[in-house]
Amino acid sequence: MNAALVTGVCLISLFLGYRFYSKYLALKVYKTEDDDSIPPSVEFNDGMDFVPTKKHVLFGHHFSSIAGAAPILGPAIAIIWGWVPALLWVVIGSIFMGAVHDYGTLVISARNKGNSIGWISEKVIGKRSKGLFLTIIFLLVFIVIAVFAYIIATLFVNYPGTVIPINFQIIVAITIGWWTYKRKKSLLIPSIVALIMLYFMIYIGFMYPVHLPEYLWINGSEVMTWIMFLMGYGFIASILPVWTLLQPRDYINSHQLIVGLGCIYLGIFIAQPVMDAPAFALTENPIPWFPFLFITIACGAISGFHALVSSGTTSKQLCDMKDARTIGYGGMIGEAALAVAATIAVAAGFDSSESWHAHYDNFEMAKGLGPKLTAFVDGSAGFINELGIMQTITDQAGNTRELAAVFIGVMVISFAATSLDTAIRIQRYIVAEISESLNIKVIAKNRYWQTGIAVLFSFLLVISDGTGTGGLRLWPLFGSTNQLLGSLALLVISVWLYNNKSNYWVTMIPMIFITTITFIATYFNFLNYVESSNWLLVGVAFVIGACQLWIIFEGIKAFTKKRA
Repeated sequence: MNAALVTGVCLISLFLGYRFYSKYLALKVYKTEDDDSIPPSVEFNDGMDFVPTKKHVLFGHHFSSIAGAAPILGPAIAIIWGWVPALLWVVIGSIFMGAVHDYGTLVISARNKGNSIGWISEKVIGKRSKGLFLTIIFLLVFIVIAVFAYIIATLFVNYPGTVIPINFQIIVAITIGWWTYKRKKSLLIPSIVALIMLYFMIYIGFMYPVHLPEYLWINGSEVMTWIMFLMGYGFIASILPVWTLLQPRDYINSHQLIVGLGCIYLGIFIAQPVMDAPAFALTENPIPWFPFLFITIACGAISGFHALVSSGTTSKQLCDMKDARTIGYGGMIGEAALAVAATIAVAAGFDSSESWHAHYDNFEMAKGLGPKLTAFVDGSAGFINELGIMQTITDQAGNTRELAAVFIGVMVISFAATSLDTAIRIQRYIVAEISESLNIKVIAKNRYWQTGIAVLFSFLLVISDGTGTGGLRLWPLFGSTNQLLGSLALLVISVWLYNNKSNYWVTMIPMIFITTITFIATYFNFLNYVESSNWLLVGVAFVIGACQLWIIFEGIKAFTKKRA
């Protein structure tokens, strides 16, 4: 099958979903097109977290925050069941579930003073649901921070040419943030100039890759040292005002992703590669495609983490409710486009079908995070080489470096880093809400304590095995926990729509589907954890499952109440 044809069909489908279905939601369901209410960013403007932000800038932040490494990793693993089921789930899931979920959480948060979906659950469902919701959110973000720190550190080591451009981007973003906020200048032109400069720095990084000297290695590991640096960076980024670093860097990243995706897609249409992966491989693997396909590809189809971004940082910067459609629904469609590119890269980016089968020989090989990111980077680099970016260097040790691989590596790390510091900021909000619920005022009112707790817990998990891979011990829970949170967010939105006499079935049907697959997947996983005597996963999975059942029970009770 011609990969270019498949890609074209997917992109047209995503465009039509945004053009028509999001319009229906805006007019008939969420009713944002004629909403002139004062958003939280204006009402509570504090120059720190609540900052009114122009639509295109906020889209850049939101898009960059949700489009991290996960929409690449999921398809790169799920391709083992075939490229047809993977792409069908990405396209259909994003249009009718994921984008509806993201749009809804942004709207409901903006109409509730910018509070998180966990806080809103108390108002919509009941008091008990808030504590249960916050517990699940804390555990999920805890895993995200630990694993993303490890992924970025590993990419720095594997692609040392990315170190210079990534650090350059941070410095430039801070400069641009000061320029635009303090001098009241437009962010567009400076960000485009910064993007051009970033590409120049990519070439510099390609020519002069950076490895940390061994005397800085922690426990004999360069990865561990990078993790230490990343945690420190995440702490600083979280306590700074959003306009200082978060907004300008994410805006630059959004340009970078658009250009990067454009190059990948252009390379696909020029190369016209054939699919090396099988179209269907549903019965060839010991892990059943149902329900695991739907939790393996989370980001890119539907992701509970997006509810945290929408109701965490994005809703506090939304300056016009009419922008919610573009940012919430449109941002998810953009991430689906990244997931499509990732699927095509790992399905058609190999030299031959034999090479693909060698790389995906069994499920154990397929689910490795490092090899899957490498498969995406190398596959995408192959497409970009079709544009004439084919420069390579062989160093004295005989290692060959490829410019296109550095280009893609910078793109992946940029978005993983954005998701990392956004996750730490979100965890700060969650710690604050938990502390407020427990009446621990010293933490509830102090962002330094909140961020310190968010970083410390994740850092302890990362270093728990001495190699930086501690977060991977809980990573098997990410897919099911992420989808569980998505189903619960859809439940809250459904009850809210029900109470407001709007069409709640647009969220109720996806909620029922996601809840069902999450229950089945959790059941299978729980049995596997018990069989392998992995009591850590057994305990955490039990807590998460119990919280989910309790919240669903509370949600059912909420539906039985008479509407106002």
